[in-house]
Amino acid sequence: MEAYETAVALRRASTRLALRLRAERTGDGLGSTGVAVLGQLHRRGSLTASEIAAAERVQPQSLTRVLASLEEQGLISRQQDVADRRRNTIELTAAGRELLKEHMQSSDDWLADAISERLNPTEQAVLQLAAGILDQLLDG
Repeated sequence: MEAYETAVALRRASTRLALRLRAERTGDGLGSTGVAVLGQLHRRGSLTASEIAAAERVQPQSLTRVLASLEEQGLISRQQDVADRRRNTIELTAAGRELLKEHMQSSDDWLADAISERLNPTEQAVLQLAAGILDQLLDG
């Protein structure tokens, strides 16, 4: 039962954190799906629409408008796959990388300030360890 209680507490805290970080971000009109797509491309490099959809657990058709909008804004580019000319790979452009960086900066700034103002050094170290453990959990 302890694992379940931990899961509930973690879900509640992570939901509150996600909402607060979203509120701290600059209003650039990307929307959560647009940010997720740019983030996937930043972390993983060139991907197909199907690969992005699988990573985000959505249908590829759900990304059609988002990808078109990101491409229109010059944030992503599409290249025909040399191995399979029926496929397109999607890449993050320099403008997309910069916008993603700016988009995350405001929420990162808020979180860094909150951590340094509200937590002592031991709590900060525990939080750093917890972040690594969460990454490990999510990568599995």
